[in-house]
Amino acid sequence: MAETNATSSLTLQGRVAIVTGGAGGIGSAVSKHLASLGARVAVAYFGDPAPVRELVVGINATHGADPPRALAVHADVSDAAQVRALFDVAAAAFGGELHILVTTAAVLDFSYPTLAETSEASYDAMFGTNARGTFLCCREAANRLARDGRGRIVTFSSSGVGSLRPGYAAYAASKAAVEVMTRILARELRGTGITANAVAPGSTATPMFYNGKTPEEADRYIAEAPLGRLGLPEDIAPLVGFLASNAGGWVNAQVLRCNGGTI
Repeated sequence: MAETNATSSLTLQGRVAIVTGGAGGIGSAVSKHLASLGARVAVAYFGDPAPVRELVVGINATHGADPPRALAVHADVSDAAQVRALFDVAAAAFGGELHILVTTAAVLDFSYPTLAETSEASYDAMFGTNARGTFLCCREAANRLARDGRGRIVTFSSSGVGSLRPGYAAYAASKAAVEVMTRILARELRGTGITANAVAPGSTATPMFYNGKTPEEADRYIAEAPLGRLGLPEDIAPLVGFLASNAGGWVNAQVLRCNGGTI
């Protein structure tokens, strides 16, 4: 059967993507989805290597490992030298040209019920990964992604920026910084053919969401959801695939809430 225009505009065949936070629930779903669309994916992780290595093995088993469709790269995105090395490794492994950056790496510390009780260490951890890490990755991408109309930057904010939920002050502030940074970056990239957008998921059933919450607290989020459930990583990944593809090429400088209508 001939490929339809809609299908062909979504393909990522021949493109190289870097996904940070690849060991996380959303990051792993995004990595799988981009690979399924034809991209070769450098999956960046920080911490335990086992989950991301299993992810990469699974992607290569599904889509072919010669040449590999995915590889794992250890990188602390809050460290500029490690971010540069991440881009270097991805370029060297996949033929030199880079097209897509997706920054799902994030830290959420829900240990403190109010801003007044939040520790400086918690604040620094969230801003270090969420804001500084996004800045460093975007800076590298702005200088290194292909400028042939296929360059795509997809950052990750949070619908928590708009919900103003107590306990999330530092986290939401770090994600608000991401939104502003991304929208300004899109304007600064005028003439390069690179787009920059932010995806802002709502409450999503990942280990990061459940960490620090009692079952009763998690149930309250479900009770508030218009669709009667938490989001799934697989609900988020197709939006990223769209933004990374030719089909999403006219979407730029936007923050896209992907939250089932929770706010």
